[in-house]
This record gives sequence, C-alpha cells and structure tokens, in this order.
Amino acid sequence: MVEELVAAGVSVVFAGLVYTTAAARVVKQYERGVVLRLGKLRPQVRGPGFTMVVPFVDRLRKVNMQIVTMPVPAQEGITRDNVTVRVDAVVYFKVVDAADAVIQVEDYRFAVSQMAQTSLRSIIGKSDLDDLLSSREQLNQGLELMIDSPAIGWGVQIDRVEIKDVSLPETMKRSMARQAEADRERRARVINADAELQASKKLAEAAGVMSEQPAALQLRLLQTVVAVAAEKNSTLVLPFPVELLRFLERAQSGQRPTGSE
Repeated sequence: MVEELVAAGVSVVFAGLVYTTAAARVVKQYERGVVLRLGKLRPQVRGPGFTMVVPFVDRLRKVNMQIVTMPVPAQEGITRDNVTVRVDAVVYFKVVDAADAVIQVEDYRFAVSQMAQTSLRSIIGKSDLDDLLSSREQLNQGLELMIDSPAIGWGVQIDRVEIKDVSLPETMKRSMARQAEADRERRARVINADAELQASKKLAEAAGVMSEQPAALQLRLLQTVVAVAAEKNSTLVLPFPVELLRFLERAQSGQRPTGSE
C-alpha cells in the first residue's frame, strides 16, 4: 500500500514538472507577450518576467518593444521639375501596442517597410530638386506623417524618418557645378565693380583736394618716391610734373637776355 502511494506521489510530481516545463515562459524586459487561447486573443498582455500558459491550448507571441532602425532601399523617381533622382532613407519606429501589432497586421515590419518605400516615392514626385537638397527637415516631417498615419492602426509609432542621400545623374552634377561657378563669378564681378566705384569716389575727392592745394600733389609725389624706394629696386621711374618743366623753361628764357649783354 505504501509503495503504491509513493509511486502515485512520484507520478504526480513528475506530471507537475512536465506541466510546469511545458507551461513556463519567460518574457524579457524589452518584450511583451500576447496570448492566443484556441486562436482567440486574451485581453491581458503578459509583461516581462516569468509567466505561465496552458500547454497545447495557449500560444504566446513575443513582441519586441525596442526602437527598430529600418533602412529604406533607394527609390528612383522623377521630381516635380523633371529631374531623375535616387533617394534612400532610414525609419525609426517602435511597437506601442503589442496586441494590435499581432492581430491587426500580418508582419508589421514588412508593412512599415513597404509603406516607407511608397511614401518616399510619393515625396520625390511632389518635391522639386532644390527642396530635396536643401529642405530636408520639412521633407522628413512630411514623410514621417505619411508613414505614421496607417502605422497607428498597427500598434506602431514612427519616431523619426531621415532622408540619407540624394543621388543625381552625372549630367545634372556637371550642370549644377557650372551654375555654381557662374554664380561665384557673377558675385566676384559685382564685388569688383563695387570696389571700383568706391575707389573712383575716393579718387575724385582726393583730386578735388589736390586741385585746391597744389602743394598736396608734390607731397603725394614724394610719398610715391618713398614707397618705390622702399622696394630696393635698381631702376626708379620718377614722374616729373609738367608744371615744374614749364617753370624751368620760363626761368631759362628769362636768363637768356642777361647772358647776351
């Protein structure tokens, strides 16, 4: 009798261990467990830690709640100003409702990827080339809204969308380079013309002052001589005023009669 009780007790303990082993589940800190009992969703989502399910009746689906970084393959399209470009992006999203991510969509990662590619092509067709190159923040926000609208029903929240790179045809790159070069040359010419205008005004003012004070012209001549001499040149070209030549000529013509006498 005692042996039968011991055997029965051992059988019960063994059956309990087998049941516990089959029913025990561990949900990690960054996961949530969704239980389907005979195909029907249980209202309670299992949190992280140790949990139990009914073997062969319940099915536990673990959903990762971490932020997912998903690259969007490069999409080729034509912009609104008829330029062919290739644009790639990256999407950051996370699951906020584990039950909806399991029930509402077959594969939420694949769904988000396809929606991101479709939205990216749509953004390319609605934007100009200059917007793709300079207005990245606005395009990122518009792309995020386009992806986030359907993703809310899947239990997914889009955190951020970034356009990574915009690839242009080689002919367009050369055209943009020529345009940038022409623009820089135009600005250089405008700056040079403005400098010439300012210099001419200052020279006109200086000429007016020198015309009122003839000695200022002689002082300017001496300053020029000093500046040229500082360069230690072997040859010095000295401008000679015409007024001085006329003065010497008058002086020489006035001395001739005195010499004849």
